[in-house]
Amino acid sequence: MKASKGSPLLEKVKQRGDLYAAACPSRGVLEHVTSQWGVLVLVALKEEGTHRFSELRRKVGGVSEKMLAQTLQALEQDGFVHREAHPVIPPHVDYSLTPLGEEVAVHVEALTGWIEDNLARVMTARTKAPARKKAS
Repeated sequence: MKASKGSPLLEKVKQRGDLYAAACPSRGVLEHVTSQWGVLVLVALKEEGTHRFSELRRKVGGVSEKMLAQTLQALEQDGFVHREAHPVIPPHVDYSLTPLGEEVAVHVEALTGWIEDNLARVMTARTKAPARKKAS
């Protein structure tokens, strides 16, 4: 559900979003920021600054061209990523974080740092967890 200009929903979210409300647009933002590719793009741009599309694709191992393009577009629409197209041939497009993107990237980077620092503990917990039967 999109919040159109002047809508009651937009007026309500100007105060604060509610992630628990099914119709709140904050859910879409959460999805973009916390998706596998969204997290990695935000952290790459936070750690190393401006990147071209091909540089980001190499940095974020395993992402397809299509998924990277969709992720960048969603993060740009949310105001987290700035896209600058240079009028040259071949096309040259740079991606960087906006001030809003810098803000959210700090939080995402803290999460990724925690995951990397505690990976051994998580993997140990996985080996100790009881095996569960898959639902058929």
